[in-house]
Amino acid sequence: MFKALQTYWVYLISFIFIALNSWLVIQEFYYLAILPCVLALVFMAFFKLDKLMWFIVFSTPLSINLEELTIGGVGMYLPTEPLMFGVMLLFFFKLIHEKKFDSKIIKHPITLAILVNIVWVAITSLTSEMPIVSLKFLLARIWFVVCFYFIMTQLFTEKRNYKKFLWAYIISLTGIIIYAVIHLSMYDFAHKPAHSVMNPFFKDHTSYGAILAMYFPMLFIFFNKRNTPTIRIVAMFLIAVFAIGIVLSYTRAAWVSLAGALVLYFIYKYKVKLKVLMTIGISFFIILGLSWNTLVINMGKNNQESSDKLSEHVESISNVSSDASNLERLNRWSSAWRMFQERPFFGWGPGTYMFQYAPFQMSDEQTIISTNSGDMGNAHSEYIGPLAESGLLGMLTFLVLIVVVFYRGSLLYHKLPKGELKTVVLLSLLSLFTYVTHGLLNNYLDTDKASVPFWGFIAIIVAIDVYHSKELLNSKTE
Repeated sequence: MFKALQTYWVYLISFIFIALNSWLVIQEFYYLAILPCVLALVFMAFFKLDKLMWFIVFSTPLSINLEELTIGGVGMYLPTEPLMFGVMLLFFFKLIHEKKFDSKIIKHPITLAILVNIVWVAITSLTSEMPIVSLKFLLARIWFVVCFYFIMTQLFTEKRNYKKFLWAYIISLTGIIIYAVIHLSMYDFAHKPAHSVMNPFFKDHTSYGAILAMYFPMLFIFFNKRNTPTIRIVAMFLIAVFAIGIVLSYTRAAWVSLAGALVLYFIYKYKVKLKVLMTIGISFFIILGLSWNTLVINMGKNNQESSDKLSEHVESISNVSSDASNLERLNRWSSAWRMFQERPFFGWGPGTYMFQYAPFQMSDEQTIISTNSGDMGNAHSEYIGPLAESGLLGMLTFLVLIVVVFYRGSLLYHKLPKGELKTVVLLSLLSLFTYVTHGLLNNYLDTDKASVPFWGFIAIIVAIDVYHSKELLNSKTE
């Protein structure tokens, strides 16, 4: 009787919803149709948080900025950022209620470095030239870190979950690569159309290339003998698809970052000691200093601009005489430096560079793609941008975070016994290194596309260090 009554109510509510939604559609009001999806997401948030997190990760490559839609005006990605904001609130409510979080995660050096950086971003948000803009930047940084560092470290207590995290992003990203390549084929794979064929999912080819490069090393996790032949075949297919996508993205910084990751791989593989690396590094900078004038003259003679031919496109990387993209970066960096000189300690405020840099441009440094209003984006650097926005400590706290991640990750990699998790740590470091290298020329950590893998890969390293390394080391000694 009770079950029959429950069924009756289900049918009744469903009928009322369908009837009401049908009437609203006739009235050209379509938004009630999303109510079941919203209720499902709310249910997952309270009772199946892991499923919600995988949904957010899957949705990230597919998310669209509101500024790209007709309603426009708001720099927020749908559906991911509203969901992250909700998850962040639930996290803090739970934290206040339970008054505890795993102290081993809180006390980890990487966590401490993250918190120091966030605290300084919060302080400089208070002194910002544009407090509302900086507050939005701060909130976004917090919900990225909460969702994909703190919550993910807890989900990664189960070893299999790192694969779910990777597959969720890779599957949807693969669809976008295929979409972009098919779209580009309609233009005979030319260079200029490659800048926008991934719209509306990625704003331009540089952010698209950066994410493809970031995930490329991770694909090799699935290409090992422990996986089934089917998984290895799928991994080979994905490696081929991503390689094609990276080449046809025409993103020079992505190519350079992968070359850097390959060098880092050999450093780890052959256990090159820190002393040797420091010696090589010091020697390199001495040689660079002695040959700087000659190098500048040669770069000035390079007139090769971006091209459909890959060899010429690679050659254009060092063109600082006529390549508009390269020259505009120099213009942005020079503007950021002058902004830093005027406000060296607190900076102009997180997220404010794009609104403040226009007056700091010099007429002789502007390019054909510069604007006097300075409305063409950020500082094109994860390091120079914070220097202008949050002062010297803004840049240093971020650099310290990067150093701590690679220091702790390297220690973890070298002490782990051979096996899957050792490989996971290595490939996580290589993937992060592609972005650290790419960050010299671009910055995307204010977007969900880059922040999800960046903080997620760091969470993988920390979770293995805290929850799984002792178990592996104990089994090695037995």
